[in-house]
Amino acid sequence: MSEPNPGPAQGPGSGPAPARTAAAAKAGGGRGRRERSPRGGIRGREGLAGWLFVSPVIVVLGLFLVVPIVMALWVSLSDWNGQGSPFSSGVHFAGADNYEQIVTEPGLAQSDFMTSLRNNAYYVLFVVPLQTALALGLALLVNGRRLKGKGFFRTAYYFPSVTSSVAISVVFLFIFSSSGVVNSLLAKIGVDGPAWFADPRGIIHLALGGFGMNTDAPPSALADTSVGGLSLWDWISGPSVAMTAIIALVVWTTAGTFMLMFLAALQDIPVEVEEAAEIDGTGRWQRFRHVTLPMLKPTLFLVLTLGLIGTWQVFDQIYVMSKGAPAKTTLTPAFLSYQSSFTENEWGQGSAIAFILFVIIVAMTLLQRFVLRDKDEARARAATRRAAKAARSGSGPTTETA
Repeated sequence: MSEPNPGPAQGPGSGPAPARTAAAAKAGGGRGRRERSPRGGIRGREGLAGWLFVSPVIVVLGLFLVVPIVMALWVSLSDWNGQGSPFSSGVHFAGADNYEQIVTEPGLAQSDFMTSLRNNAYYVLFVVPLQTALALGLALLVNGRRLKGKGFFRTAYYFPSVTSSVAISVVFLFIFSSSGVVNSLLAKIGVDGPAWFADPRGIIHLALGGFGMNTDAPPSALADTSVGGLSLWDWISGPSVAMTAIIALVVWTTAGTFMLMFLAALQDIPVEVEEAAEIDGTGRWQRFRHVTLPMLKPTLFLVLTLGLIGTWQVFDQIYVMSKGAPAKTTLTPAFLSYQSSFTENEWGQGSAIAFILFVIIVAMTLLQRFVLRDKDEARARAATRRAAKAARSGSGPTTETA
């Protein structure tokens, strides 16, 4: 009696043939539908636990950050006078009236706002490059191989950054006074120092006067053309003498913080890279330009972004040293927002100035990001997106066969 012929031997992990065929089809095709994990189970409990852990932070941020921002936005669109609740029945919706008064309607409000923008623009134009260059130079100096006592110099350069800005501002008031240290040093070289915090003249106007131009009678094309309530001659005045003293203060106090960022980035550069460039016969400037600086680009972008945001928000130095004087040449949007709200009780205009300042900061940050972007990396990302889009459009639904 003949026994039935057994089929091919199956291992312990083998399943039925149809199941193996379906699994092979899924593995080989690569385009099968992905099975969704159930919402319950371990992953669901992990998600719930994560939300429970972050819920205190969400509540705190929502209560002390989001809610005040929403309230300030409502104040900028209302006629609230600072009395009672801004959500009371006596407060009416004013729309864009507060924004129009400081941007488009001729008057004192528009003139003050445009003056503050001009002052802050020159402040940013001088402070950001100077503090970045000084911070990078100090970082290169401290990172030098032959320098001894690096810990002392790091502490000395960083010390102004951790000192109270109010205390430093008061000290600078004495340094830049008429009989202060700065004017005493200028007198030793035969220069009669100005009354720093009482001189409203712009340094560009002073430079033009030094070249023989009569600044009291500017060209009519500049003096008669008005933009935002200010003549073109006023727009190109440059920072005032008083503002230059504040610029010197801010550059000195902020360079130490950015120096530490550059120093950390410099110490992160492999020594072998610089040694290879040195063996190739490159000079010190060539190594800095073609090796060091490209590797510092992420840190440079961070420093410039933080510097840009901080300079558009300058307030404490202005409040302590000048309060916008002389002749409103040190007035900034942040201080004008405070002054409009707390001094003149124009809370709607003060809030509107704050939100316009927020838009300016975001726009300048995005512009800086676009200018400093890595073009090769941007092209690679664009090519990756195009390839992914082509793959998605070219892959149709697949049919799984058992």
